[in-house]
Amino acid sequence: MIPIVGFLVTGTLALAQTPAAPPAPPAPAAVPAAEAPWPPLAPQARPAPAAVPAPAAVPAPTPTPAPRALLDPDDLDRIREAAEMARDQVRVNLDLDLHLDQIDMEQARRAAEDAREKAREALENMRLDSKAYATSGLGSGFGAGMGAAPMAFNYNFNSPMAFAQGAAIASARRGMSDDNLYNAGLRALDSHRWDEALEDFNQVASRAGARADGALYWKAYALNRLSRRDEARAALADLRKSYATSRWLDEAKALEIEIQQQAGRPVSPEAESDEELKLMALNGIMQSDPDRAIPLVENILKGSGSHRLKSQALFVLAQNGSPRAQQIVEQIARGAGNPDLQVKAIEYLGQRRGRLSPNTNQNQLLMEIYNASNDTRVKSAILDAFRNSRDLEHLGQIARTEKNPDLRIRSFDLMGDTVGQPELWQIYQSETSPDMKIAILHHMYHNGNGDKLVEAIKKETDPKVRRAAIEVLAQQDSGAGDRLVSIYGTEQDPQLRQAVIEALSNQRNVKYLIELARAEKDPKLKIRIVDRLSNMHSKEAQDYLMEILSK
Repeated sequence: MIPIVGFLVTGTLALAQTPAAPPAPPAPAAVPAAEAPWPPLAPQARPAPAAVPAPAAVPAPTPTPAPRALLDPDDLDRIREAAEMARDQVRVNLDLDLHLDQIDMEQARRAAEDAREKAREALENMRLDSKAYATSGLGSGFGAGMGAAPMAFNYNFNSPMAFAQGAAIASARRGMSDDNLYNAGLRALDSHRWDEALEDFNQVASRAGARADGALYWKAYALNRLSRRDEARAALADLRKSYATSRWLDEAKALEIEIQQQAGRPVSPEAESDEELKLMALNGIMQSDPDRAIPLVENILKGSGSHRLKSQALFVLAQNGSPRAQQIVEQIARGAGNPDLQVKAIEYLGQRRGRLSPNTNQNQLLMEIYNASNDTRVKSAILDAFRNSRDLEHLGQIARTEKNPDLRIRSFDLMGDTVGQPELWQIYQSETSPDMKIAILHHMYHNGNGDKLVEAIKKETDPKVRRAAIEVLAQQDSGAGDRLVSIYGTEQDPQLRQAVIEALSNQRNVKYLIELARAEKDPKLKIRIVDRLSNMHSKEAQDYLMEILSK
């Protein structure tokens, strides 16, 4: 469908750019056979669209004296010519829409047929593979009583569908950021999808970025769960060699001890249910006897357990109000555990109110951690905690002083709600960087900021900042059109006037565009407005175009 759309749109643009008088518009008949790539759909699939009536013939203009408008006759002719071409373009667009509707439905029909064919092929491959699996002797023993077909579903990697899916997944992984890949790996671990987790952590580790040391640890963990213990030990050795100061080294030692203890033994399937039992038992003991449960939680947090087990254990600890439990959570939030647990501890602190330990205010503690950390994940988690508690004081402090532009823009985003607007405007007024001013403006789209945006447009000297303010003002739900027209009337810069035209066009604001067109004396700007109106399927816009033609 894309080549056909490109051909038709290109033809439309060429028509609009031809200085000669346009040919008579074609009748809205069915698309010729040369243009239709497929036969038309059956009538019962979709009713045929009503024929578009041919526009009434425009009478030749009678000679009149010079127009009353303050335009040269040549300028008026160009505007009239643009209107005629716009009328023809609208008509072509209507024909194009009808044709593309037919193409879309035909494409959908073909896609459905392809999907059914691939499904039949995949099922046939599964049937053949399951039969081979059952007769090979591999199907005896565990799982044989349940049938081989479910196991053969993951076994058939040679089918075209499986190969295509694998290639698509590999391509998607290459395009993911380290953080997204790492988090995907953690989710795969939590679901016991060891091979998938291994692929994700391999990708992150190979990039040698900020998450590479944690990725090497979890890579070793996944390899151990797959009983590939030599490779797991090699991954841990790589971690020690490449990241000698990593905060994962203590847990790497615990995992290596576990691997040595399990040497020669397969991974027990019951180990997964053991974690569930541990969590239930731990939660019960924490409710009835916290003093006895807290040392057990500490051992879990320092051991080689799964990411899910440690996160749940930390959550149980964070829900307990005892001073010792809160002290441990505070220590982990300060960085006593691995980076993953630190972020979790900060998230749990952000969900609590009140005090964590004597004379320690929660948000003061988080601000201390923020200032002491160089980890952007830790800082982002603290920003989220401040947003959740509506702590505009600390958010504003970070927005003014943070050196990392991404974190600073994130602070603008979190302050960009209705509550944080006055503080954000104060920061804007003291800002000197045009890029940061633009970032602030993009988070000031609430209706209460319309007057401030107009002030920025009038007082700013940087054209990029002024254009950004116009774009944001156009997002206002009410009053934006009046303000934009007012700015247009007083603005002398043609580029900014064009920005107002584009903003009103994006709003589909036909009324104000016509108002600007009637008052505009610059032929180039007037032609630009008429061009925008010609792309709007509006009776009001068409009436104005006909008005131009009748002059």
